Amino acid sequence: MVKIREDHPLDENGEIDIASWCERIQKLAHIPNSTQVIIIKACQLAQASAEQEGDHNNAWGEGYTTLNAGLEMAEILANLQLDEETLVASILYRSVRENKLASARVRTEFGDKVADLIEGVQRMAAISGTSNQSSESVIGLQSAEQAENVRKMLVAMIDDVRVALIKLAERTCAIRAVKNAPIERRQKVAHEVADIFAPLAHRLGIGHIKWELEDLSFRYLQPFDYKYIAKLLDERRIDRQTYIDSVIQMLQSALDEDGISANIYGRAKHIYSIWRKMRRKNIGFSEVYDIRAVRILVNSERDCYTVLGLVHSLWRNIPHEFDDYIANPKENGYRSLHTAVHGPANQALEVQIRTHKMHEEAEFGVCAHWRYKDTDSQEGTDSYEKKIEWLRQVLEWHDEVGSVPWDDYLPKSIEQDRIYVFTPEGHVVDLPARATPVDFAFRIHSDVGIHCRGAKVNGRIVPLNHSLRTADQVEVLTGRREAPSRDWLNPNLGYITTSRARSKLQQWFKLQDRDQNIADGRALLDHEFKRLGVENLDFQSLSQSLNLKTLEDLYAAVGTADLGVERVINAAQRLLKTDKDELPASSMVGRAKTTDTGSAEDVFIDGVGNMMSHIAQCCRPIPGDRIAGYITLGRGVSIHRMDCGNILQLQGDEPERIIRVDWADAPTHTYTVSVFIEAFDRHGLLRDITTLLDREKINVSAMQTLSNKTKNTVDMTVQMEIADYSALSRVLAKLNHLPNVSSAQRKI
Repeated sequence: MVKIREDHPLDENGEIDIASWCERIQKLAHIPNSTQVIIIKACQLAQASAEQEGDHNNAWGEGYTTLNAGLEMAEILANLQLDEETLVASILYRSVRENKLASARVRTEFGDKVADLIEGVQRMAAISGTSNQSSESVIGLQSAEQAENVRKMLVAMIDDVRVALIKLAERTCAIRAVKNAPIERRQKVAHEVADIFAPLAHRLGIGHIKWELEDLSFRYLQPFDYKYIAKLLDERRIDRQTYIDSVIQMLQSALDEDGISANIYGRAKHIYSIWRKMRRKNIGFSEVYDIRAVRILVNSERDCYTVLGLVHSLWRNIPHEFDDYIANPKENGYRSLHTAVHGPANQALEVQIRTHKMHEEAEFGVCAHWRYKDTDSQEGTDSYEKKIEWLRQVLEWHDEVGSVPWDDYLPKSIEQDRIYVFTPEGHVVDLPARATPVDFAFRIHSDVGIHCRGAKVNGRIVPLNHSLRTADQVEVLTGRREAPSRDWLNPNLGYITTSRARSKLQQWFKLQDRDQNIADGRALLDHEFKRLGVENLDFQSLSQSLNLKTLEDLYAAVGTADLGVERVINAAQRLLKTDKDELPASSMVGRAKTTDTGSAEDVFIDGVGNMMSHIAQCCRPIPGDRIAGYITLGRGVSIHRMDCGNILQLQGDEPERIIRVDWADAPTHTYTVSVFIEAFDRHGLLRDITTLLDREKINVSAMQTLSNKTKNTVDMTVQMEIADYSALSRVLAKLNHLPNVSSAQRKI
């Protein structure tokens, strides 16, 4: 269903009458009178910037100035009842986009929020054109996968949903404007809209924009099919309207008799959806049951089902043509009842039944929740936040484009989050969250990864273990004589996160000289065991425990990365335990089991140490409740709900006996280990060390620091609770990579 653009109001000189246009926008968007001044100011600035440049046509073609473009975008957004900032940003966007207006001036005159919206839309504009790549790009990604990556990346980079709405309005205006453009231009815009922006409108639940984008794209990409269906619809338009009028009259009479207040009107089926249903079900035009359709809007959900029963009592329903999207909403939040019946004269008729609120959400989607964001309505706020959270769940968006296999061989249960980054040529590459430039390099090509010597992200040099983020542009720096470092395979250092990069790197090391691999493996293990303080280890027994015949085989396997250092450490720990030479055991720290919980399950409290504790009978908290502890006289710590009246009174009377506690998992056995750290002293060194240990969830039981002001050095001895050698190895590796730390190793 193609929408015809309304002409902007003109003054007596044939120029756009900005004041009259603002009055129209005010009525559409329901904005206050005071806002008109700001919107008029934005219009005048857009008009002045276009005249100053001396260019009265923008990229959309002849007859479109940047002011025309901005006003048309603002009208679309006003129909969605968006706020003043969004309307101002849409008016000025094309002027900034075409370098006729400086972003800094927008920020000065209209504030940070408007400028941030425009910059957000400009970031999204970077993907324009990439969805219509050739059948195979230089990085080996098929065009279908490329379009899918762009679609997911586009949404992942949205921090403010208004950015997506402005971009949708801009692309809607663009596809309207190419009506008289050359066919190549029309098809390029149509491909982009069909691949990216129509599905985005669907996911945001904005039905009327989605339909327009789909119909216009279909018109330019499949002109013969479009004209064929349009002609069939046009030939039967008068008969269909007469039929719908009679159906509405019959329904209205039946509803009035039952005392149900409702609005009833005919619903036009848009052309693309007819064509898609004919293709999907392999049926003819006459078998599309919802060509004739009515929509009934009622006041409550209960009325929806009452009306459904009334419709089925009037006409016989068509089997398998009923959908209850109220009980089972679509993934974009759409709710309605759909049924198809044999209507008057035995003609197929579709009936949609929904409440007024459901209809508003179906038409305006996430925009319908916008008004609730800054109100006191908790229900509205929760609904809005759920929409935004849902918007970011991009990996669940495969139903429209089909599932695309991922190139990194990780189970989907583990790999849930993805990032989407650019190559310097503008192609989109998808990677797991926390992927690094090394992962990116091997994703491009094995040779690029092998010869990688550095990386630039957004034009700046970054470390090779830098975590990439969505929308980053990544450039890999290579050299002919460069070779990979074995440190890349150390999982504690964070250079590699994908199995693809790890397997390619391991394969490369296998091809190297065995003598060199043995030497590298020996050096790695000697260094690691020295750091862990492991002595008198029987390496021959260690080799046999790992199913390797000789010690040289062990060194070679470690050198080629077939055998990870962490696995060797775990085997060594098992061997040492067998020899009764394990780490000294300590008591478990910080978690106590509660008594008389009233449950068969064990409940543990974090924060009470080994003190006796029990659940208070006055409020009986359960895991998940916010809790606080009270030190009693003789019965240990009693655990109360945070909002318990007794604990609130005790906080006022005896605050010194209130302690902070929380629910915890069952404690694990830990060992006390002393770690000796040598470093060059600097401001913030102690903070960085303690922050790292906190992030690794390592409990520190004691710490001693000795500074040498003459040499500007510091020696630290830290006693920490460690679960096993693997955890100790990981912590030591990360401590050694802190700035100014020269050595961190276990102290015997």
